[in-house]
Amino acid sequence: MKILEQSIIAKNPNKKSEDGIVVTSDFIAVIDGSTSKTKHRHCPLMSNGRYAMLLISRYIRKMPANTSSHQFCVGVTRALRRHYWLRFPVERMQQHPEERLCASAIIYSRLRREVWMVGDCQCLIGGNYFDNPKPYEQPLAEMRVAKVKELLAAGVPQADLLKPHDPAREVMIPSMIEVMKNQNITYAVIDGFPIPEQKVKVIPLDFQKWEIVFASDGYPQLAQTLKESESLLAHQRETDPLNIGQFKATKAFVTGNNSFDDRTYIRFEV
Repeated sequence: MKILEQSIIAKNPNKKSEDGIVVTSDFIAVIDGSTSKTKHRHCPLMSNGRYAMLLISRYIRKMPANTSSHQFCVGVTRALRRHYWLRFPVERMQQHPEERLCASAIIYSRLRREVWMVGDCQCLIGGNYFDNPKPYEQPLAEMRVAKVKELLAAGVPQADLLKPHDPAREVMIPSMIEVMKNQNITYAVIDGFPIPEQKVKVIPLDFQKWEIVFASDGYPQLAQTLKESESLLAHQRETDPLNIGQFKATKAFVTGNNSFDDRTYIRFEV
């Protein structure tokens, strides 16, 4: 495995990223911690998304080389569940999925020559694009887009919709919390509860040489190089900072932030 380039950039320049990269002699991974939807905190020193990412990163670093996708799903679930046992009633976490630690991850196994996609992540393998989106993400984005357009039509300046407090996103949050009840039922995430492995995408590779790109969903368009991916992101910000056009998102490019979301990119050869 040869790393060609990598980058992690937080959306807010004053906060640490909830994304992470893990590179060991046996695995390469990108982990995307989920943004908190409530004020409930699992660690007072950091956001829930960052804490989830760090716990999962620690688990991957300790995995045996022959770990399978199934073993990863079971083991990483136990690692997060152990956190709940120590700090919070598991029953409450079961009833309130919006309060759980939560993340997505994409992992390459050197020994098994497989890519595992757990949750919302994306990659390029030999130039071919793969993703594993949450089924509710696009309808929620459409809901926010409709509210943004309504506010713009009512005369609200675009600049007001690019402030940290986004009134259009506020409209969407209750629905987002409601659909999270389907977490690890209709879609897979890493949250300390059993992962439905039929929702995990496993991509086997043959033994020819492959160039692979892993990225979090902070890149609306994924390209073969970091420079090109950054250029496409910059174009999106310049032409549609509200993310209500061809690319519809649940967040806008907030003024003063680096982007609408944390973003992580790693390109490597196997």
